Amino acid sequence: MATTHYFHYQNNQLFVENIEIAAIAAQFGTPTYIYSQCALLSNWQEFDQSLQGTPHRICYAVKANSNLAILNILAKQGCGFDIVSLGELERVLAAGGDPNKIVFSGVGKTTVEIERAIAVGISCFNVESESELERLQIIAKQYNKIIPIALRINPNIDAKTHPYIATGLHENKFGIEIEKAWPLCQKILTTLPNLKLIGIACHIGSQLMELQPIIEAIDCLDPLIQKLLKENISLQHINIGGGLGVQYQNETPPSIQEYTQTIRKKLEKYKLEIILEPGRTIVANTGILLTKIEYIKQTAHKNFAIVDAAMNDLMRPALYDAWQPIFSVFKKPHVKENTYDVVGPVCESADFLGKNRLLAIEVNDLLAIGIAGAYGASMSSNYNSRPRAAEVLVDGDKMHLIRRREEIPDLFRLESITN
Repeated sequence: MATTHYFHYQNNQLFVENIEIAAIAAQFGTPTYIYSQCALLSNWQEFDQSLQGTPHRICYAVKANSNLAILNILAKQGCGFDIVSLGELERVLAAGGDPNKIVFSGVGKTTVEIERAIAVGISCFNVESESELERLQIIAKQYNKIIPIALRINPNIDAKTHPYIATGLHENKFGIEIEKAWPLCQKILTTLPNLKLIGIACHIGSQLMELQPIIEAIDCLDPLIQKLLKENISLQHINIGGGLGVQYQNETPPSIQEYTQTIRKKLEKYKLEIILEPGRTIVANTGILLTKIEYIKQTAHKNFAIVDAAMNDLMRPALYDAWQPIFSVFKKPHVKENTYDVVGPVCESADFLGKNRLLAIEVNDLLAIGIAGAYGASMSSNYNSRPRAAEVLVDGDKMHLIRRREEIPDLFRLESITN
């Protein structure tokens, strides 16, 4: 089973920590996202402890999973946060996050978003274009503030990942071309008095399986950093982003330790704070999506396990053709294994959760879709007017409902009929 040991079998029954998965289904129904608090804390601590002795900040990428309970657990550990919207900012604040540990990334920050971020005193804006610099200067001047910024550099490095999650090539919308970085630094210093350049940032993509692209990205940044330091520009940090991959199937990503030590080795000479922005690596293997088999449909060409979860609950397979492990909550040695496509009820052929899976299953059985803690609930929708799933957090022998299942009236609560 490609998941953490916090999800395990006892007597052919799947548990999360000390609780039977079936007991969660009985109390909260399906589909339901289930998270292990111990797994979450373990992943966070591995990141933090691996950089002990070096000035560093771990800024969790909120987009991976933005549930308030998840954010609150991380905030209590002293975690920082990488945000990309006003909604994510307000979520972090509502969860008890420290605004002085928030980094605001993203290519399209609105005036309203910038004003609110300035008002609460975030740590830094990761700036992604010259136009954004000019907007930040106008707003900062209006509020008589000097605001801290970092330039996010696009190094044109191939992250060797899915094109939809690559962010460090010239064809991507993210970051500032390395060739334009130094002239922009000079512009900040000479004509933008309300902006304070405190960092250089870079993020080349996610689900990285190799360390070499990270090394190449840092090497690309090196001449710029050296030049800034030589000019006595008081940089405070280098932000190398996130993106470390996790094992969904047969991948062999670097360990957190290998990843952080490689970055430390490349950056420690600067004696600046190292900022990392992991998301998937912290939450992916903490969660599963629990679903029930409604029908088994056998044809001359395919066998289908039709479940009550769908692409609106877990978008990754449809969006990225992503592979995620699927396993039975109850192992049934007496049931013959067969190959199934696990599909949902949404009226799209893209509505599949897994194809060609060998399973021993029957109608009404429970299935767990693994490694679903990242980009699962946070990307879910109401497509086909389907209520979003419940979310449950398990801590030892306790389970907490951290997001109730939506009900049908919730689907149109904000809508109205015209006369």
